[in-house]
Amino acid sequence: MTEMVHDTIEVEAPLREVYDQWTQFEEFPRFMSGVEEVRQLDDRLCHWRTKVAGATREFDTEIIDQLPDERIAWRTVGGDVKQRGVVTFERVDDAHTRVRLSMEVEPSGIADKAAKAIGVVESQVEGDLHRFKDYIEDRDHATGGWRGRLRPADSSGEPAPAAPAAPEGDMLPGGMPAPPSGTVPRRAGPPYDGPM
Repeated sequence: MTEMVHDTIEVEAPLREVYDQWTQFEEFPRFMSGVEEVRQLDDRLCHWRTKVAGATREFDTEIIDQLPDERIAWRTVGGDVKQRGVVTFERVDDAHTRVRLSMEVEPSGIADKAAKAIGVVESQVEGDLHRFKDYIEDRDHATGGWRGRLRPADSSGEPAPAAPAAPEGDMLPGGMPAPPSGTVPRRAGPPYDGPM
């Protein structure tokens, strides 16, 4: 059974800078707990190595929709890690940006199901967003940026799994539910292997 996790944070940095930093996937181990390495294979594909609760996992993710300064949606491809999600970026004012992360994860074993029961995913997502906030606010500019547009129609050709009903009924391109506005109560979920 899949679980949805949502979290939102406001970052004291301009929209373009925040978005550009998030596109630097190989920097994710600097602020994401349990992420040991991310290698960007091409514009769409990344290879991940994570270590969560003592278990090392390697898997690939595919970006299925990327629109500069608005959103990045992804899904895992192959392997035993099953997840997909979307991160959206919203300008609050010239110096502040709201980052919303909505992720669907599917437990793949006993450890995952036990972690789901104690809310490990929510805690990890919340911590990762706070560490991202600190990471971007502690520097004068993003460490890089990729401004390309990737569309769902150009993805690997494998159909994306059907998305669950969005909490507010809105859907983003690519079939991902729109993250809810405001704060959403925490929900239990399986171990988090990083949001990309």
